[in-house]
Amino acid sequence: MIALPDNTPLVQFESGQVVAFERLWLVRSLEKAARKAGYPQWWLAEHVAESVSTYLQFRVEENVVAIPRLAQAVQSALQVIGYAEVANYFVPGPPPYRVSLWELARMAGSGYELAFFEALGRTIQEILAGHIRQFELYALERCVKQLRGKKVWSRDCDVLRSEIVNFVREQIAGTSTEKEIAFSVS
Repeated sequence: MIALPDNTPLVQFESGQVVAFERLWLVRSLEKAARKAGYPQWWLAEHVAESVSTYLQFRVEENVVAIPRLAQAVQSALQVIGYAEVANYFVPGPPPYRVSLWELARMAGSGYELAFFEALGRTIQEILAGHIRQFELYALERCVKQLRGKKVWSRDCDVLRSEIVNFVREQIAGTSTEKEIAFSVS
């Protein structure tokens, strides 16, 4: 038997794709369903996601859970707490596509910010051109240190971090698309 982290099973989508369960992804899916149901600032998404996460850890014996079973667990939790209307809008999509900013910086090399920004811009445009609606750019601090060639954070690291965040925002704002895009930079 394979031991999975926190005893949480993997999630298998209808396409056959198998991914690790991520609570944050579930929170975002619940928030989206709540907005569609008329709750723009729904504060229970975290709690429902935690409840479902606990259910998966302690009540599901399989190593892989199919999306319909996960959706059923979420819908049951929502109905029990009196939010069946949110359950009606809950559609579990794939988790966010993840891109390591540090990997992009490492490929560009220390001190080669122009190559990094070119690679980052190309990556964002490829993401937006595809069918991906959620993405996460992570390892920002490690990326900045790599590009600056620093082991310890400094003021010029703050400046570069702001430049990267602004660049990402500009890339996304400059893209005309009908689909809703959700992203994070961390």
